[in-house]
Amino acid sequence: MIRTARESDVPAIHAMIRELAAYEKAEHEVEATEEQLREALFGPQPAVFALVAEDGESGEPVGFALWFRNYSTWTGTHGVYLEDLYVRPEARGGGHGRALLAALARICVERGYRRLEWWVLDWNEPAIGFYRSIGAEPMDEWTVQRVTGEALERLARHR
Repeated sequence: MIRTARESDVPAIHAMIRELAAYEKAEHEVEATEEQLREALFGPQPAVFALVAEDGESGEPVGFALWFRNYSTWTGTHGVYLEDLYVRPEARGGGHGRALLAALARICVERGYRRLEWWVLDWNEPAIGFYRSIGAEPMDEWTVQRVTGEALERLARHR
């Protein structure tokens, strides 16, 4: 079952974020705390949203999708940017990932959003194959750019 995340899900979502980072060989980069996640999802002005996939028997969270709205100046509409999609290894193959993506697609359609977008690591062949199977298309002509750390600080000082 897919449902909107509840505040009581924050510890499980945070744990799955760490599991995802470990899978991506980047656990050392996770700085977010449960409190930061709680504030982002459930504070006075939520900036991100989450869906949770539950195990059919136990009701325990086995996956999540964390997303936020973006905007396209070309279509003149909002879209959904999927920040993280994760299903625990023991629950993979049970349809949870597809169900999470389908729920996000429904949000897009119901709200008139024209795009559902995300990144995938180029070495993650199982995920890429799955994404192709649902009709996702690579945006090969685009390259992600990022400014962080000292470069971000330096840019912020520029007048």
